[in-house]
Amino acid sequence: MIEVEHLSKSYGSTPAIIDVTFAVEPGEILGFLGPNGAGKTTTMRILAGYLPATSGTARIAGFDVHENSMAVRQRIGYLPETPPLYPEMTVEGFLHFVARLKRVPAGDRQQRVDYALKRCNLLEKRQVLIRKLSKGFRQRVGIAQAIVHDPPAIILDEPTSGLDPRQIIDARNLIKSLAGDHTIILSTHILPEVSMTCSRVVIINQGRVVATDTPANLMAQLASGSRYELEVDGDAAVALQLLEKVPGVIAVELVPAEHLPENRHLLQLTAGPTAEPAPEIVAALVSAGLGLYQMRPVQASLEDVFLEVTTEEKTLALEKERDLQRETTPAPELAGGEPQEQTPAPELAGGEPPEQTPAPELAGGEPQEQTPAPELAGGGLSQTTPAAESVSGEQEAQTKEVGPSSGATPDENQFQIDEETLESAPTWVGVNDVMLSYEDVDVESDLWASDVSDESQKKSHKN
Repeated sequence: MIEVEHLSKSYGSTPAIIDVTFAVEPGEILGFLGPNGAGKTTTMRILAGYLPATSGTARIAGFDVHENSMAVRQRIGYLPETPPLYPEMTVEGFLHFVARLKRVPAGDRQQRVDYALKRCNLLEKRQVLIRKLSKGFRQRVGIAQAIVHDPPAIILDEPTSGLDPRQIIDARNLIKSLAGDHTIILSTHILPEVSMTCSRVVIINQGRVVATDTPANLMAQLASGSRYELEVDGDAAVALQLLEKVPGVIAVELVPAEHLPENRHLLQLTAGPTAEPAPEIVAALVSAGLGLYQMRPVQASLEDVFLEVTTEEKTLALEKERDLQRETTPAPELAGGEPQEQTPAPELAGGEPPEQTPAPELAGGEPQEQTPAPELAGGGLSQTTPAAESVSGEQEAQTKEVGPSSGATPDENQFQIDEETLESAPTWVGVNDVMLSYEDVDVESDLWASDVSDESQKKSHKN
């Protein structure tokens, strides 16, 4: 019914899913399992026609998702993680609206709406506004809109997200009741939901499919061996030493347990895949005088399988990255194991010191003609750098001599500014330059009389 082959999707340079391949048989419930960010939602959106794939193919009911998108959408029911509901519509009115969108014939709409209401236990809520429903009932309405047009395939993305335990049980029973009439892909990261609902499991991690089989086969194949839990009375160290010597026992560890009485300990024992060490365990403890209050086999759960697969995948990815770094890093030795020949730095390959180029003289041995540094091109002396101040604070005399090409005498300031240029240039005056205090300026002083003879000009200066 659903076939996915080598499906990949990348967002820019970031891959979301890589070479995903699996198949779902008609009437089967497939659990699409993985941690958050593993690529479950991306795969669901590609199957629903919501996103295009970067590469690979996906077919539903024989139609390619990319080439026959409309035909695929007519044959699937899709429930995103957040149900697409209109809160101001009634439950029945919303289902009629969806049936029209799904192109259900007008004569069959009421029958299909009644079917969806009945299968999702919504008959008592048919005239209730959606905004007045609890989250559990809203999830039921979302499932009802996914099956109202009787699609052969149903895609459910996190259908029990945010539900309480009672609502989870109701949604789980509803999904199980749809099996047989519909092919269902159930995407989730809740492990008990998968083990109780799905007939097969696909585990995806970091965008790649890492395991595909029934839950029972996965637990049998990926479990590291049979395990036992023992409640022992006596010295825990002695019990650990005895059990480690039992044939077939791989590991023994002490498990913290606060509810046990004093001097009792909880031990967890792991045996090989084909070993059955229960009789030897009992004989070893009894012969040493230790009390055995309880011993029970512990079957590997889907949670153990999930943790083992995802952890191993991360470890392999890290190992590949480290191997790649080792290959790209140049080794100090050659492939044959001999050290590389290093180029001698101070000497040539023959062992003799390199011939140095004579610096002060030319190739013929004559001294090079030096450019006159202290004088300018015109023959004058260059400006000397002012000396630093001494430790006692007295400043040494600074000599500023300018060559004849500068057009100034030695007594003139070298930073003298052309007065004509200064007069023609715009003057920028700051506020602090003109805001003098009244104590510093006497407006009635003889300055006005000497500089300004006219009384009117004196008043204008005061203003």
